[in-house]
Amino acid sequence: MKEAPSAPSAPASEPLTAEDKYRLLLEVSEAANSQLDMAAVLEAVAHALAPSIPVGGVSVTTVEGDSLVPHSLYVQGVERRQGDSFADVVARWLHIPADQMGSHLKPPVPLAGSGTEHVGRTGKAWVCEDLTRETRFPEDSRLLAAGVHSYVRVPLQMRERLVGSMSFSRRTAGPFPPHEVAVFEAVARPIAAAVANALAFEEISRLSRQLQAENLALRQEIDERSMFEEIVGASKALRETLSRVDKVAATAATVLITGETGTGKELVARAIHRRSPRAHRALVAVNCAALPASLIASELFGHEKGAFTGALQRRLGRFELAAGGSIFLDEVGELPPEVQATLLRVLQEGTFERVGGEQPIATDARVIAATNRDLATAVAAGTFRSDLFYRLNVFPIEIPPLRQRREDVPILVEYFAARYAARLGKRFESIEKSSMDRLVAYSWPGNVRELQNVVERAAILSEGEVLRVDEPLISSVAVSPAPGLPLPASLREQERQRIEEALRQAGGRVSGAGGAAALLGVPATTLESRIKRLGIDKRMFLPAP
Repeated sequence: MKEAPSAPSAPASEPLTAEDKYRLLLEVSEAANSQLDMAAVLEAVAHALAPSIPVGGVSVTTVEGDSLVPHSLYVQGVERRQGDSFADVVARWLHIPADQMGSHLKPPVPLAGSGTEHVGRTGKAWVCEDLTRETRFPEDSRLLAAGVHSYVRVPLQMRERLVGSMSFSRRTAGPFPPHEVAVFEAVARPIAAAVANALAFEEISRLSRQLQAENLALRQEIDERSMFEEIVGASKALRETLSRVDKVAATAATVLITGETGTGKELVARAIHRRSPRAHRALVAVNCAALPASLIASELFGHEKGAFTGALQRRLGRFELAAGGSIFLDEVGELPPEVQATLLRVLQEGTFERVGGEQPIATDARVIAATNRDLATAVAAGTFRSDLFYRLNVFPIEIPPLRQRREDVPILVEYFAARYAARLGKRFESIEKSSMDRLVAYSWPGNVRELQNVVERAAILSEGEVLRVDEPLISSVAVSPAPGLPLPASLREQERQRIEEALRQAGGRVSGAGGAAALLGVPATTLESRIKRLGIDKRMFLPAP
């Protein structure tokens, strides 16, 4: 049998002086510490070796579980491009089109029985002087097919952990003198640290991308299931309400939003406006209960100069300001009878007159109204016009009270806690379980607004990274019905009880710190209007002289 011809031999090199070896290792270390791109580090290694120990290629293979992963490669004469993968360099080296590399890529090589496993186990370099005569490891045949005829493989170890291996290859056969092998082993030490750092960086980048993708998916899910503008929750009751919001938003229909105080009626109104074709124009909000009866008409429809004492110039009303947009009439049930008649005309004919004026003014403002009163009962009692009620009630939307969607309480608590933590420069990692249990069990007669106030106070008082809500924080805001007792028969009676209890706690004071308005989380003017409407005598709650 004829012996296979030997590949041409590489010229022998001279041993490095101590100074040259030091300079070489310093250059390699600087490259390893200044580059995250491992291919660039390998190129720097090859260039540093070239004057004394020429090599045709330098590669790094890493260990991943029970397999070997080709990590990075530099081949002399093959252009290195930013962001190249191992396969990219191989394709350019072997002149294979990148789109055809798939058929040339072999399955991962098992760690067991590989050259990497051998050098890792022995802790010594493996020297192969001629691949045409000996292919001991599974990867050797691949190297020979790629034109490699000799190589040295050295282990890459960090704190006794095998990170992978590094190989120095040539296209010619021939011996590697001991001084060359010693240099390769010395070079491997800083490279092992660089490879470990690169792998850690890649893992961090992968986890970061995964986290970003999960956050994006979670945000999309929250947008679809939990958050609607600033309306937070995922309960079935709330989703059904928001489904109605989504359907009516694109239309021009008048909407009547009903619900108890603090349920978020204005947020729903803003959501309707923002999802409507009118979103590019203003949403003008008017709290009908906060305005004196004598000024409501002027606020809504404007007035002419001299229309009344103090009217020194013409003033545009809220309906004119809302032209092309939407107007939100909060607590519309508080409108006095004469203003109800004017609003009815606006809804029927789209026109109105300023106070003191005679010229009809057209308006195309969309009307979104809200009330915490039972308007049907008010119609029956004769305090609200039936024809106006039917004009407003084109598309009713009822917001469920918080006690009917208790599963939303944890989501709301986390949402408000994050908001107030950011404002206060704090960071809450968690919420005390017993506090959350109390919050979920509480009946929340003041609804989301009351919960918001409680969380804000808890955020101010809590120290450290755990949000805690003490029992007094809940009981100080509003009275909770005793366990087992039914809620008041009507919203009006419930509202009366809450206001009277707040006045009792505040000693009859409405405004100011510790006043009833602050306890209930409503403007003082709004509370004064409600006290008057409900016929509550504040003097009953003044401290005894």
